[in-house]
Amino acid sequence: MKFMTAGGLRLSYERVGTGPELVVHPGGPGFSTTYLGDLAGLGDRHTLVILSPRGTGESDRPADPRDYHLDDYVSDLEALREHLGLDRMQLLGYSHGGVVAQGYASGHPERVSRLVLAVTLARFGPEQESATKASREKRSGETWYPDAIAASEEELGSATDDEMRDNAMRGMPFYFARFGPAEAAYVDTFRSDPINADAQRAFGSELPNLDLRTRLEKITAPTLVITGEDDFICGPVCAHEISAAIPGAREVIVPDAGHMVVFEQRQIFHDEIAAFLGS
Repeated sequence: MKFMTAGGLRLSYERVGTGPELVVHPGGPGFSTTYLGDLAGLGDRHTLVILSPRGTGESDRPADPRDYHLDDYVSDLEALREHLGLDRMQLLGYSHGGVVAQGYASGHPERVSRLVLAVTLARFGPEQESATKASREKRSGETWYPDAIAASEEELGSATDDEMRDNAMRGMPFYFARFGPAEAAYVDTFRSDPINADAQRAFGSELPNLDLRTRLEKITAPTLVITGEDDFICGPVCAHEISAAIPGAREVIVPDAGHMVVFEQRQIFHDEIAAFLGS
C-alpha cells in the first residue's frame, strides 16, 4: 500500500495482524524493514502499520540526497496518519525511528495516544559516546572484533549504497549482547537488503547537533521507553535520559539484550509492549 507525502513522494507501508492499529517507524536510517521481522509477534494483538521510510523498500527516493532530515521524516509520519484517517495514533519508533517518533510526538502531541520508544536516543553526547566506547571495548576479545571495530572507524563520506551496506554488515556483531550462530543467521536474513547511503550520511551530519531533550516535555502521550541492557549505541544511559524528560514515562531495561532486542529477547519485548498498550 502507498500514500503521497506533502513533498510528492510515494511511500509504502504494510499492514500485518489484527486489532487496534499500531504505526511503526523502523530504524536505520536507510535500512529496509526486514530486520524487524514480525515485530516479535505483536500482530497477534495489533494491526501493525509498518512504514518503509523514504528511500527504502518500495518508497520513493528523494531526488535531493539531503532530504533525509528529522523534519522530513516527521512530515512523512503526519502524511501517513492523515492517509490512515486516524485522529490519534499509537506509535512505535525503533532506533532511528524512535528519534523520529520523539520528534513527531513532541511536535504533534495531540495526535499520539500511546508512544513506544524502542532502543533509541535523544542525543549522542559525551555520556553516550563514553558508554558506546566502553561497550565496544568489553568485546575486544571476540574473534570478530578487529574487523567490526575497523568497520566502525572507516570514513564513508562518499560510499555507495553497496559499500555502506557491506560496512554495516561488518559492524553488526556490536548490535547484539552476544554474537553466535543464531544471531549470525538472523543477520543473514537482511544481509542482501539495500542500504540507502544518502540517508546514512544525512543522519551522520545531523547527529552531532541533535538534541531533543528540551522538546520531550511537550509529549503528553503515555510513553514506554525500552532498550537492551547491553545496547552499545542506545543503551540504558539513553533510556534514562529520555524517560526522565517525558512526564510519567515508563522505562524498561531488558537484560541479556543489545540493540536487536526485538530478536534477542523476543518474548520480553512482545510482553512489555503488549501490556503497555493494553493498559
